[in-house]
Amino acid sequence: MPAAEFTSLLLSTRVPATSANLGPGFDAFGLALSRYDEVSAQVIDRGLEVSVTGEGADEVPRDERHLIVRSLRATFDRLGGQPPGLRLNCTNRIPHGRGLGSSAAAIVAGVELARGLVRGGRNLMDDAAALALASSIEGHPDNVAACLLGGVTVAWTATDTATATAVRIDPDGVLPVVLIPRDESATEAARAVLPTSVPHADAAFNASRSALLVVAVTGRPDLLMTATEDRLHQGYRAKRMPESSDLVFRLRAARLPAVISGAGPTVLVLARSSAEAAEVEVHCPDGWECARLPVAEGASTTAG
Repeated sequence: MPAAEFTSLLLSTRVPATSANLGPGFDAFGLALSRYDEVSAQVIDRGLEVSVTGEGADEVPRDERHLIVRSLRATFDRLGGQPPGLRLNCTNRIPHGRGLGSSAAAIVAGVELARGLVRGGRNLMDDAAALALASSIEGHPDNVAACLLGGVTVAWTATDTATATAVRIDPDGVLPVVLIPRDESATEAARAVLPTSVPHADAAFNASRSALLVVAVTGRPDLLMTATEDRLHQGYRAKRMPESSDLVFRLRAARLPAVISGAGPTVLVLARSSAEAAEVEVHCPDGWECARLPVAEGASTTAG
C-alpha cells in the first residue's frame, strides 16, 4: 500500500450510544441509542493534542493511551502510515462503564475520523473493513456494529476468516428507555463471572428467543416479553449488580420488557408505547437517570 496522504480538513464525527445483547442475543445483537459523543480531529505539524469535556473528562488520559487515539493509530497503520501530528477534541455525553457502549463509540470515532483524514481513506477501507477493524480493537462486534450502522444490528464473526460482519434491522414499534445508575461496572469483570460452558437446554432456549427477537422488533412488539428472555448471561451476573438485577425483575413483573444493557449496570426497557415508557419512568430508583432514547442512526462524519 502506498504511503498515506493526509487532508488538512477539520473533521467532526458524531457517534451514538449503544446497548448490546437485548436479552438473549449475547455478543450478537446491538441497538443504537440517540445519545452522542462528538469528536473532532485535524492533522497538525507535530505532536498530539487531546482535549476532553463531559463524561469521564477527569479520568481519561490525554496521550497515546486514549482509546480514540489508539483507534486512530490502528486505522492509520492500515491506511499507509501515521500523520505528523494530531489535534483531537472530545465532547463526551455517553456515560462510562454503564453498559452503553462508551468504548465502542470511542473506537468507531477513531476509525471514522482516520478514514476521513486520509485522502481516499473510505475507498481504501470500506465499511465492512471498518467494522472488522473496530471489532478487533473492541474484542467483540455487537456494540461497534450498532454504533457504525445504527438501528438494531445482528453481528457475527465468520468461521473461515474470523472477520466480524453485521446486518442492520430497522425496528418498528420500539421506544427504548434506559435507567442509568451512578455506579460503574467494568466489562472485563462482568465477563469474568460467565461460565465457560452452559447447559444445552439453555443454549436452545436463547437460540429461540434470539430468533423471536428479530420478529418482535420488526413489527410484533407484543412478543417482546418472551423475546427478551435470557439464560446465558444475566443470571450469572446478577450478584455483581444486585440493584440492576432486582430492577429488571420488578419491571418484568410489571410486564415491561426489561434487560440488562450490555454488561450493565444500566437497565434497558424496550417500551412499546409512550404510555409504557411513562410507566417505566415511575419505576426509576432514586438517584438513577431515566431517559427515553429513540433508536438512532449510525456514526456520521462531516467537515468543518
